[in-house]
Amino acid sequence: MQNATIIEILAHRTIAQRQKIKEAFKQSVGKDLLDCLKSELTGNFEKVVVGLMMSAPVYDAYELRNAIKGAGTEEACLIDILASRSNAEKKEIIATYKKEHGKSLEDDVCGDTSGMFQRVLVSLLAAGRDESTKVDEAQAVQDAKDIYEAGEARWGTDEVKFLTVLSVRNRNHLLRVFQEYQKISGRDIEDSIKREMSGCLEDVFLAIVKCMKNKPAFFAERLYKSMKGLGTTDSVLIRIMVARAEVDMLDIKAEFLKMYGKTLHSFIKGDTSGDYRKILLELCGGEK
Repeated sequence: MQNATIIEILAHRTIAQRQKIKEAFKQSVGKDLLDCLKSELTGNFEKVVVGLMMSAPVYDAYELRNAIKGAGTEEACLIDILASRSNAEKKEIIATYKKEHGKSLEDDVCGDTSGMFQRVLVSLLAAGRDESTKVDEAQAVQDAKDIYEAGEARWGTDEVKFLTVLSVRNRNHLLRVFQEYQKISGRDIEDSIKREMSGCLEDVFLAIVKCMKNKPAFFAERLYKSMKGLGTTDSVLIRIMVARAEVDMLDIKAEFLKMYGKTLHSFIKGDTSGDYRKILLELCGGEK
């Protein structure tokens, strides 16, 4: 199978259509299409194609499994996925992970992380965020005070307070909390997190805040950072391009242009090559 054909067919179909192609291939050829592609392809191009052949929860579960197994954990993957998915998406990922890998995602995450970072991930995996739109004004003020008193206003940070507010409250409520926090502390909540925390814990709290404020902007920044400077973090670039292609790619592109004054298309074009570049550009869509 020619790579050009693979790009032409797979990059221009929806996830649902690609699942149908997989079924039809099995019926007519008597082989698994994914296995055939894996044996034919290599490198980053293969990673993109393999990702495209999976449904959304299967791909997320697959990425999480790869991030956990092996030497060292790719914490960025755990953070990118768990901080940005809805309750329903997370529940589906957990069920899929169990089915595909025969293990509990929470157990695997706990076996590979520790401390407060682990507690935040477990809390995100509980998929218990309030997803209503109501804002309790008095509670929002109290939440902002609690976070301020747990961080900026004291020696040492009480991260549990941050965790309770950031992983349970709904989006509209949190946006109100962030406004109140700015009023009380004179700082953006993101700046306080950067001052108060470090490492993976800082990264996961920042990701939650950024996803609440503007999810496409969060992904635009992740893409930008994966490509700017020396070398490309292909794992991040591939994961976001594959996972968001049908979700919010147009919004991500618009945010990217607004934030960096250049198109995502031009960044990918300048940072990748060959068939890998071609398929990513197809997923990105037009140059605008």
